[in-house]
Amino acid sequence: MEAPRLYSTKRVQSLKPTKKIPLEEDPTKASDALPLPLHLTNAVFFTLFFSVVYFLLSRWREKIRTSTPLHVVTFSEIIAILAFFTSFIYLLGFFGLDFVQSLVFRPSPDVWIAEDEEEENEVLLAKEDARKVPCGQALDCLLPPLPPAAPIVTAQKVFDEKPVTVLTEEDEEIIKSVVAGTTPSYSLESNLGDCKRAAAIRREALQRLTGKSLSGLPLDGFDYESILGQCCEMPVGYVQIPVGIAGPLLVNGREYSVPMATTEGCLVASTNRGCKAIHLSGGATSVLLKDGMTRAPCVRFGTAKRAADLKLYLEDPDNFETLSVVFNRSSRFGRLQGIKCAIAGKNLYIRFTCSTGDAMGMNMVSKGVQNVLDFLQTDFPDMDVIGISGNYCSDKKPAAVNWIEGRGKSVVCEVIIKGDVVRKVLKTSVESLVELNMLKNLTGSAMAGALGGFNAHASNIVAAIYIATGQDPAQNVESSHCITMMEAVNEGKDLHISVTMPSIEVGTVGGGTQLASQSACLNLLGVKGASKETPGANARMLATIVAGAVLAGELSLMSAIAAGQLVKSHMKYNRSSKDVSKGSS
Repeated sequence: MEAPRLYSTKRVQSLKPTKKIPLEEDPTKASDALPLPLHLTNAVFFTLFFSVVYFLLSRWREKIRTSTPLHVVTFSEIIAILAFFTSFIYLLGFFGLDFVQSLVFRPSPDVWIAEDEEEENEVLLAKEDARKVPCGQALDCLLPPLPPAAPIVTAQKVFDEKPVTVLTEEDEEIIKSVVAGTTPSYSLESNLGDCKRAAAIRREALQRLTGKSLSGLPLDGFDYESILGQCCEMPVGYVQIPVGIAGPLLVNGREYSVPMATTEGCLVASTNRGCKAIHLSGGATSVLLKDGMTRAPCVRFGTAKRAADLKLYLEDPDNFETLSVVFNRSSRFGRLQGIKCAIAGKNLYIRFTCSTGDAMGMNMVSKGVQNVLDFLQTDFPDMDVIGISGNYCSDKKPAAVNWIEGRGKSVVCEVIIKGDVVRKVLKTSVESLVELNMLKNLTGSAMAGALGGFNAHASNIVAAIYIATGQDPAQNVESSHCITMMEAVNEGKDLHISVTMPSIEVGTVGGGTQLASQSACLNLLGVKGASKETPGANARMLATIVAGAVLAGELSLMSAIAAGQLVKSHMKYNRSSKDVSKGSS
């Protein structure tokens, strides 16, 4: 069982059992000089401090009221002033007591590396060979516990070569408290004020509770402050996903190196081949058709007639300007574009659409919707708001309303691939691709009852780019709605291919886009942050890049299937005989 980790510059070769290191055994503490236990002494001085402060303030206020000079003091006031300074000095020293104590009694760092490295490795290997099962599979692999006053030192294989961690006595007490349930795990960041330390303590408590090792999950090398309150709660580490580059992708006359975070072999290579075919054919053209995020609350009335009354009111063009003013108060970027209603008996579903600048915009549109609902309560006091989202939006679920009406950015991207490129780069023919697309992407998807899934693997590319650039991966569901069309042109010599994607939901500000790695990928594409010249331009450009990358991925995969290369390529790029779980020593 490993403990949370602080660091030394010494590299640890592999995950080994905990090694006990003897420290000085003098149990004397600075607090032992106090006549009372430390917690009672603290309570006395806290009470004394606030009591004399209250007394002095009361006396001075009375002097001001009676015009008595402040420098004229009574004997009781002199005693109170002395008590104030005494308690203040104690409390000032109290907060530094533990720190001074740790400096005085903590052993030199040389203690931890006093032994020869070869001798240390021999001892660790000998202990490891004595085990029956690995540490992640049983709890009896723990070594005998150390004396309570001594720090616990553990070694862990990590990825940034900062492997040695010291678990202090204070940390050990907090871990025990979390395991016992007396300290909530979610409160560690606020209680400790150190997000990295909180993650380490939570991680160790989790290992003790479950009896499972997290040694393969990195803890170090990540800025936990950056995710506090916006990206992830109760972290215990982070998952590493490799990022590959496909491109250059030539879209609208500009070249892009497309970052793709994925663990699927062959995906980046295949998309890269599609980018090459597009580039050799003069590049693709991507057009933004619509840009508007949606939110659809559900409200209920006593009768269907009252629900219909509100529907007619909301869809009346004469009322749109008033509603827009109310909606637009929520943000300087959020602008109401339209309202579409649907009735189900006494229930009314109101689908608001608005622009959101360079943000993906879910929070922005939700605030605007709440403003309108509050406004409507005046004229429709019998309206019962069931929920701010009634699934008519529709978010993170396949839905016909997104496929037909669009959500986020609606984009179409096309290119004409030259016949020579089809034969030499894609290793197939125009006729084979057109026939395969009709029978697979169109007819086959219709036979399966697909909803927005008239494509080969649009979601593969969308998910990889979303993870790399800090988008919401769950929105891959509707963002991957795509229909791929292929047609022979120029007397059958060349191939026209297009992808139409009505609901690409992306942003370049907010959420995961602010994390360092994801921000770097956005910067690579030239769409980092908000556009200063034209609000929303960066997010719209990112959507066109996504569509262009999907076009490349569709072109390459369909060609591989038409040429009978799919299985062969996956056996080459998506198989490995190396056991990466063992790692390198």
